Amino acid sequence: MTTREEVLAYGLSFADTYQEAPFHDPNWQLVRVRGNKKAFLWTYEREGNIWINVKVDPALRFYWRDKYASVIPGYHQNKENWNTVILDGTIPAEDIQRMITESYHLVTDSPTKRIYEAVKQIPLGKVATYAQVARMAGNPKMSRAVGNALHKNPDPDHIPCYRVVNARGMLAEEFVFGGAGVQKKLLEADGIEVIDNKVDLEKYGM
Repeated sequence: MTTREEVLAYGLSFADTYQEAPFHDPNWQLVRVRGNKKAFLWTYEREGNIWINVKVDPALRFYWRDKYASVIPGYHQNKENWNTVILDGTIPAEDIQRMITESYHLVTDSPTKRIYEAVKQIPLGKVATYAQVARMAGNPKMSRAVGNALHKNPDPDHIPCYRVVNARGMLAEEFVFGGAGVQKKLLEADGIEVIDNKVDLEKYGM
């Protein structure tokens, strides 16, 4: 993924988005969210490459900057909340897409986004129930939505959905995390004891 056309097409694949050139300069092409008009993807040509600006969770900004030399603090934007990605061919397309996806979720106020942010708050060595995550996400009645969101986790490396169990401490069905026993292995790696596919909520619950 090295061209403006590729990144714009990916940005516009998200719901309720549109392209705009707000500075009366065709070099600057942005993708915004229709509802709140916030931009989550800035594209422009600079020094012979296409550069893009994407919003970033402050906790992850150094992760991407340390991982790739072509990810730098946001050019002409808040350097705590934005990264600039230079499309010079050194970054795999899937990671560019991950950064754009994260940026989209950060500027949209959606139940799914709130669910993922809630799951990120579950500490190492602890689990939470679907109902707890729903409350943390601001709506105690959306436990079912929590389950749906977790099954579509776009970033399992940073959204630890495996730390969510049902009201009795039971683990999810085997297919959810990619195979039999995967959730159990991930929880045990966190130091959580799993007995008969169940976690002791008195001991390990938030």
